[in-house]
Amino acid sequence: MIAAEEALSQAKQLTSATLLSCLESQRTSTELLAGFLSLTFSLSLLLSSPAKQQRMVDSRFGQWLKLVVSLLLLLKTQGLYVGITYVKSAVAKGAVCLDGSPPAYHWDKGFGTGINSWLIHFEGGGWCNNVTNCLSRKKTHLGSSKLMGQQIAFSGIMNNKRPFNPDFYNWNRVKIRYCDGSSFTGDVQAVNPATNLHFRGARIWLAVIEDLLPKGLKNAENALLSGCSAGGLASILHCDSFRSLLPMGTTVKCLSDAGYFINVRDVSGAPHVQTYFNEIVSLHGSAKNLPLSCTSTLKPSFCFFPQYVAPQVRTPLFILNAAYDSWQIRNILAPGNADPLGVWKSCKLDINNCSPLQLKAMQGCGF
Repeated sequence: MIAAEEALSQAKQLTSATLLSCLESQRTSTELLAGFLSLTFSLSLLLSSPAKQQRMVDSRFGQWLKLVVSLLLLLKTQGLYVGITYVKSAVAKGAVCLDGSPPAYHWDKGFGTGINSWLIHFEGGGWCNNVTNCLSRKKTHLGSSKLMGQQIAFSGIMNNKRPFNPDFYNWNRVKIRYCDGSSFTGDVQAVNPATNLHFRGARIWLAVIEDLLPKGLKNAENALLSGCSAGGLASILHCDSFRSLLPMGTTVKCLSDAGYFINVRDVSGAPHVQTYFNEIVSLHGSAKNLPLSCTSTLKPSFCFFPQYVAPQVRTPLFILNAAYDSWQIRNILAPGNADPLGVWKSCKLDINNCSPLQLKAMQGCGF
């Protein structure tokens, strides 16, 4: 049994190493497929063992092979790698990342019937709600364009292959990199020399659009503003303003993917996420950049929640969110500080471990 277990461990290490190598070398999908098929065959030989041992590892090996197949399918549907564009002219306007570096985006030009259609996508990546968190964040690609990869793969609705992305494959597809920590809403003029933190997310958003307008966005016939997670929230908050920045005749719509964060009390009864969002809005000076249709009647921090903003959005808005949102369960409904005894620990790991009362609590919150 020990030999089979060691073989399985070696197989996993080999597969992981091969995957990393393929990703780093940016091989084609065909090369990846051939490589992994060869690897899978080799692994099956490696795991050959007496019948008893084989039965014991079969189920685990089968699960691992399913993971390999899933990775294969993912890699096969990935599109091209797109280079980064730095908006250096934005620095003079104060439109900079947390560390003061210029904002950036990736753009794959449209072609054919999609030459005058644009998909603008906000990158996601959470937020920073205090100086300590923002200082840590500015040492990563989520706070500095100096640390961003020079190329990223465009996949999903950013893919340039018609079979995998029939609606948008030939559109101009732009991914705006996220480096401000406020869902592109912040704007604080003063910079504390002790921290050198710049809270300028809203300026980044405008600077990128201003850079794209003369590159063809001003001629857009169709435009879709999308985003994922914190970027999905940004697509809701900036939906109407995006419409106002484009020509009158442009058909504009917005898509929020996993960006509908709900204002609910946590399991201890505390307004955890409300406090958290209030800290973000306050630190980044976001209030003046949130939709006026909301801030005119509610406290600005409430207007960081889609449930108070979405009903007022005039531009067509499509909201995509999982019925079972594990992130919000872990971080909003039952964060660690609200569950010191770990009553929710097992439930947060697997919904099958949740008690009837826990399931009722989740369903009551919309998770």
